[in-house]
Amino acid sequence: MTYPNIDMLIDGRWIGGAAAIPVFDPATESIIGHAPAIDAPTLAGAVAAAARGFSVWRDTPPAERCRIMLRATDLIRARREEIAATMTLEQGKPIVQARAEVDRAADILAWDANEGLRVYGRIIPAAPGLSHSVLRRPIGPVAAFSPWNFPASSPARKIGGALAAGCSIILKPSEETPGTAVLMAHAFQEAGLPPGVLNLVFGDPAHISETLIARPEVRLVTFTGSIPVGKHLAALASAQMKPTIMELGGHGPVIICKDADIERAARLCVTAKARNAGQVCVAPTRFLVEAPVHATFVDAVLRHLAPLVTGNGMDEATDIGPLANARRITAMEEFVSDATERGAELRAGGARIGGPGLFFPLTVLDRVPLNARAMHEEIFGPIMAIRPVADIDEAIKIANATDYALAAYAFTGSARIIDRLGRELECGNLAVNHMTASFPETPFGGEAQSGHGREGGTEGLDGYTVTRLVSVDTR
Repeated sequence: MTYPNIDMLIDGRWIGGAAAIPVFDPATESIIGHAPAIDAPTLAGAVAAAARGFSVWRDTPPAERCRIMLRATDLIRARREEIAATMTLEQGKPIVQARAEVDRAADILAWDANEGLRVYGRIIPAAPGLSHSVLRRPIGPVAAFSPWNFPASSPARKIGGALAAGCSIILKPSEETPGTAVLMAHAFQEAGLPPGVLNLVFGDPAHISETLIARPEVRLVTFTGSIPVGKHLAALASAQMKPTIMELGGHGPVIICKDADIERAARLCVTAKARNAGQVCVAPTRFLVEAPVHATFVDAVLRHLAPLVTGNGMDEATDIGPLANARRITAMEEFVSDATERGAELRAGGARIGGPGLFFPLTVLDRVPLNARAMHEEIFGPIMAIRPVADIDEAIKIANATDYALAAYAFTGSARIIDRLGRELECGNLAVNHMTASFPETPFGGEAQSGHGREGGTEGLDGYTVTRLVSVDTR
């Protein structure tokens, strides 16, 4: 396929940049295109465009906003194959998973578009001649930053929430995966979105973030990415008294109870771990298995892992594509080396597959000691760290023994244990007996160092609105 031309969308016009950033295919390590790098005057123009776009979009009736968003969603669905192929080419994930992500992005946008019709206020009873109206108003232009691991669904979260609430947005996707966002932006433009409502920029992340956050026109910052970068952006925003929505790192524990369907649990865990080669903030990483079923679980994992195909994501038969960049290869090698040096048993994988291409197999580490890096640092790659535990008490203690609190998982048939996990596990999202941490209609986000604010569901529009009281005395 032909990789799309990468330009920036500002005030309804597609423009290039003064410098070029190479984009690589991680399956071949070859350059497939270039992204522009925005300069200061053009970035200032994007801010001005977003301010103008906001004044138009804010006053557009919600029903019309919904219609435009749904038209864009229909175009994205119609272009599923093109968007998915672009995503696989620039990010590496298997084409089957890329198609599913395009579908998910469209579902997110459709949910948000319709939810925008239900951004209600309320009337507070007062006295005859005195009325109190509580309004929910769009907060204003939004600066949004999305990562490389989900080039369609992460931008969809931010675009959908902002536009449904009546905000304009300046989106900076990752320069490593720009093509997917460009194709999505084309769909919005062709759907009739007014100029300036959606602006797309690329370039030096520090320059863009520091400039946008400092501008008074920008009223909200939303970011998906690592904890260190999220903290930096949150500090910049707090200096300007600007709210943030932060979806940061995760280190998902999976508690396998002795009463669980072990075969099913192992199959679902392997499938979830293979997704996007483990480069998922909600990926299962620490598998805490009650001792009586530990050996059975490990054997089942190895059996379900064996037939998985690692290869170029453009091949329909591929289950695990390449890692997205060379940084992840180095990180995986370091995690494996550290764990085995501390006593973990390497049961599968563990070393890079010969190139070209950034391929690393699904790796199983068993009996991983608590002091291993894999037990307390985000892995963000295809490594399963398994550890037997004596009971549910130990499992909960280990699960909570990190600074992360994004997604958690459990397999059990006990209503009592499910109730306890819901109360005691520190996480923003808990999935029991399945491995899906979020849906378009449900709130998604973390606690503790994993961030704050929510994307998705009714709560997903809250961060993009402000509450205003209008009190009128006609007496």
